[in-house]
Amino acid sequence: MTNLRSNPHTRLHLSIVVLAMLFLLPAAARGDDAGDLPSTPNTQSEEEQKLGFQLLFDGRADAGWKHNGNWVVEDGTLFRKERGGDITYTVAQVPDDFELRFEWKVSKGCNSGVYYRPGQYEYQILDDANSPYGENPRQSAASLFFCMAPSKDATRPFGRWNEGRIVGLGTVIQHWLNGEKVIDFDYTDPRWEEEVELLRIRGADLAARGAHLRLQDHGANVWFRSIRWRTIPPDEQLERSDFTPMPIPEEALRKERERVERMLKAGDQRQ
Repeated sequence: MTNLRSNPHTRLHLSIVVLAMLFLLPAAARGDDAGDLPSTPNTQSEEEQKLGFQLLFDGRADAGWKHNGNWVVEDGTLFRKERGGDITYTVAQVPDDFELRFEWKVSKGCNSGVYYRPGQYEYQILDDANSPYGENPRQSAASLFFCMAPSKDATRPFGRWNEGRIVGLGTVIQHWLNGEKVIDFDYTDPRWEEEVELLRIRGADLAARGAHLRLQDHGANVWFRSIRWRTIPPDEQLERSDFTPMPIPEEALRKERERVERMLKAGDQRQ
């Protein structure tokens, strides 16, 4: 029998074999996200340049972003380092018809969001697996928070980068996550009357325009990068697809109804 401890050549051969096997594994199995995203951070592809995208963050400085000192530029990201409030892009308002692309990463249990129209109008950022919000799909990652659940859970585990995308054209809203369209609805469609009413109770007017892009500080560390948007021209046709939101579990629905009752009661007291 060969003594592996005393045979350096055998040990070297085994080490090379193990390393080779590790590199053949997909990125998820290696525990990194090197293969998750298609592009170099904080850059634009040729296609995006042709479409007229603009970078809102270059990875080096937070010029154009207003915050209270609790966000820092770190390793090419906008990093929410400590409590202190949201960070807002002040150079321009979100175009009425727009496409926004961005990358995001959360700490364990993190809750955050991307606000892109006036009022409580939010693309949810969440660690679905470790946040209590994750029990309700209308509050899960890539949902239109407290309104529309995504069609599926397309998130990657906390600590890995996710690719977000939002399209708003006329009365149509689309949310994408990691290359998959998970929301596609027209808020004037009677099918979604109950969902739209939920958002109205929360404080959002879907017909409103003219917000500044805002990234939420909800008390946990979160990272953003590769933030870019474009104005969608009037003659561009939006590709639509059938959409069915994930169902809401009964217990989550009960808690949601209780929350709605509290909101309505608080609203009555303010009048």
